[in-house]
Amino acid sequence: MAYTFDWKLVLGGEYGGWIVQGLATTLKISALAIFCSLALGTLIAVLRLTRMRPLVWFSVAFTEFFRNTPLLVQIFFWYFGSYSVLPEVVNKWLYRQDFEFAAGVIALTVYTAAFIAEDIRSGIFAIPKTQIEASRATGLSFLQSMRFVILPQAFRIIIPPLISQFLNVVKNSSLVMTIGVMDLTYMTRQIESYTFHGFEAFTVATLIYLAISLVVSFTVNIYNKRVLKLIPY
Repeated sequence: MAYTFDWKLVLGGEYGGWIVQGLATTLKISALAIFCSLALGTLIAVLRLTRMRPLVWFSVAFTEFFRNTPLLVQIFFWYFGSYSVLPEVVNKWLYRQDFEFAAGVIALTVYTAAFIAEDIRSGIFAIPKTQIEASRATGLSFLQSMRFVILPQAFRIIIPPLISQFLNVVKNSSLVMTIGVMDLTYMTRQIESYTFHGFEAFTVATLIYLAISLVVSFTVNIYNKRVLKLIPY
């Protein structure tokens, strides 16, 4: 019996609403992970450049551990083992929230932050050492020099790789379906289970992910052409 395509079944009615709901969850968890990973990655990058050895060792261990272990394993780790490594007050708060969603955000955040930290560190190394020496000579502390002089310049340099990391967050967010987060991939899988029209459902999901990727790629190209050319090196 020949397979009959039914695009209206997937795109319209209740199942179309599932796609929209899943997309909203994907964008929400991605946005939270992007914001948190950028903040954490910046902190880790700065700690690695301090002269306090314990902080340097911690930042190196953090970066190497989370960059060299699979994201899926980390998702399961935070989902099944967060109660063992997080303070009790934090666990109580997480269980009052959507725990699966929170575990997914944590996993995506720490995983992406490890890569962002290296991107930021590369951006800092691209800035002449005389910049920080001059800022320290004016009386600024190390942290003040980083905040007001070094990091603003570094972020201008590393915007393209940062956007690539943010795009990876969106794509990697599909893995949180394994712990029950009802994102786009999860909803697509549900539609396939209910309708047995998996080709149509996953084609729509693929095109949505592709559209997000193209938008980000277009943004990067515009930035490269119009902004990076104006940055003196």
